[in-house]
Amino acid sequence: MDFTGAKEYILERIKQELDPRLEYHTIEHTLDVLNAAIIIAEKEGIGKYELDLIKTGALFHDSGIIKTYIGHEHASIQIAREVLPKFDYTKGEIDRIAHMILATQLPQDASSFLEQILCDADLDYLGRDDFFMVSLRLFHEWNVLGIKKLTLKEWYNLQVEFLGAHKYFTSCAIDMRRKKKLENLKQIKELLSI
Repeated sequence: MDFTGAKEYILERIKQELDPRLEYHTIEHTLDVLNAAIIIAEKEGIGKYELDLIKTGALFHDSGIIKTYIGHEHASIQIAREVLPKFDYTKGEIDRIAHMILATQLPQDASSFLEQILCDADLDYLGRDDFFMVSLRLFHEWNVLGIKKLTLKEWYNLQVEFLGAHKYFTSCAIDMRRKKKLENLKQIKELLSI
């Protein structure tokens, strides 16, 4: 498994082919998810081999957005299946990565521990100080692309529902992010009450 080669390939492809109107699904988001996945996996005691699988899943999880926005996870899996054999990933490894990518589709449905780690990494920002900034990037992206045209109030109501229903899977993400996520939820509710 040539993780470094796969990483260089997909980051360059995302950089070259990504719609410049995207404000949330950017190369920075991919790298943010990669970083969060590494932190969670290492704190959860994942070994190097499985860490490389998780890191690959993180890098490819939104790559399909270069082909389609809605249902991009399936396009991401297709890209992974086309590309990863060239970097000496086995069919079994690619299948595990595909399951991780599919698990990130909302609503998240993670059955394996590696899937849970990637899901928590993908939504790590919900429990961080930069939540509002990151969230507003997605709000603008949806409006610019016409995915879902919402007012800011409608967006924040949607965020109340989303954060209220969301649960982190791993004990590490729960410990690191749950408290701040609940604070962010409280702040949104306060904004809506003004």
